[in-house]
Amino acid sequence: MLQDRDYTLIIDKSGSMSITDQPGGKTRWNVVQESTLALARKCEEFDPDGITVYVFSGRFKRYDNVTADKVTQVFQENEPMGRTDLAGVLQDALDNYFQRKAAGQAKPNGETIIVITDGEPDDRKAVMRLIIDASRQLERDEELAISLIQVGRDNLATQFLKALDDQLKDAGAKFDIVDTLTVDDMEDLTLAEVLLNAIND
Repeated sequence: MLQDRDYTLIIDKSGSMSITDQPGGKTRWNVVQESTLALARKCEEFDPDGITVYVFSGRFKRYDNVTADKVTQVFQENEPMGRTDLAGVLQDALDNYFQRKAAGQAKPNGETIIVITDGEPDDRKAVMRLIIDASRQLERDEELAISLIQVGRDNLATQFLKALDDQLKDAGAKFDIVDTLTVDDMEDLTLAEVLLNAIND
């Protein structure tokens, strides 16, 4: 499944990502940078085009064809500040996938979208609606996977991510395309290991 699949990484750069609460006295942002590098290296093994990376707070920015060499540049050009408008960036990523699919440009095995966030999104309902709508446009369950990974210990964010994982079908989704991981789920894994597991899932 890893072959012929596209990978999109959506990174929260809201203000709280600058908090230092990670192992080794690092900020959440530092840890995400290291983990993104590990993910980009892994994805390059089977997709030399690189991955799509979005960074978002109140607005978002998209980087295409990000290989391991380009990861540093992405993080140098961005720093944590602002809100958590997850709905806006997720809409763009999903629209992009369905446009490529309609044009016959999507990979045969579909796409995995990985979201790294530390807080609750500004508009929870909008995020849920987007994912439900996306699931209804799919022909098969494994075509699109959305992994939501939490860094930091925001209880409201944890509750929201859990609800997305557990209640999507009840809320009208055609398939359960979401998988979420909170800090407690990760136990002794590093964020880099969690990301690699998400693409192998």
